[in-house]
Parts: sequence; structure tokens; C-alpha cells
Amino acid sequence: MGDSLRAANWSFIDALIPLPLFPDKERQRGYNQAAVLCEGIAEKLQLPVIYDAVVRPAFTETQTRKNRIERWQNMEGRFELAQPGLIQKKHLLLVDDVITTGATLEACGTELLKGYNVQLSIASLSYARR
Repeated sequence: MGDSLRAANWSFIDALIPLPLFPDKERQRGYNQAAVLCEGIAEKLQLPVIYDAVVRPAFTETQTRKNRIERWQNMEGRFELAQPGLIQKKHLLLVDDVITTGATLEACGTELLKGYNVQLSIASLSYARR
């Protein structure tokens, strides 16, 4: 992904943000897949990864058995801007592993855009087709 973004001249990006997991979910899994992607991209683009600007403070039910509308409702308001000073005046790249409906990225991105003079782009390794 990093090579592809570099080839497409994404030099306007200031920092990478991995889509956060709820802490218990990350401990259970042992890693955050979006953070792993960010680390690889960061190496290629020579950019910082900001891990704690936005958090997911509450557990949410799995999205896997939810329809499109239920996914959006399940994600609404589920992220919190924890450290707005880390992202002010930056163009951020929000990274996730897969986009299904876009509900999770939308909810997280909406929260990030509450930061002062923040611009946002998104990248995903894959998307689900129905």
C-alpha cells in the first residue's frame, strides 16, 4: 500500500491514523490490523503514525451480521477525539483494512474532522462487494 500511495504522489499527507479498535478487542486479537497497515505505509512514506488522537471508548457489537442501516446505527458516535492537539492543522490519512459499508470510517472520520483545521483522506486495503 505504501508503494502504491507513494507512486500516486500522496505527499500532501502529514500523518497516518489507524482506525482504532476497542481496547479489549485489540487485546483479544493481539494486534490492530489497521495499525499494522499504517506501520508499513509509514515506512514507505516516511510519515508518523498517530495512534491515540481518536479512541473507541465503548464496545460495539460485531458488524458481521448487521445490514447496511444497522451498521451505520451501530457506529454512530462511537469514536472520541482524545488528543486534538496531535492532529491540528494536519492532513490525515485514516487507514482501515476493509470497507464494507463505510460506516466505521465515516464515524471515525467525522470525529477526526472536529479537530482544528484538519483535512482527511482515507485508505483501505480492500473493500467488500455484495
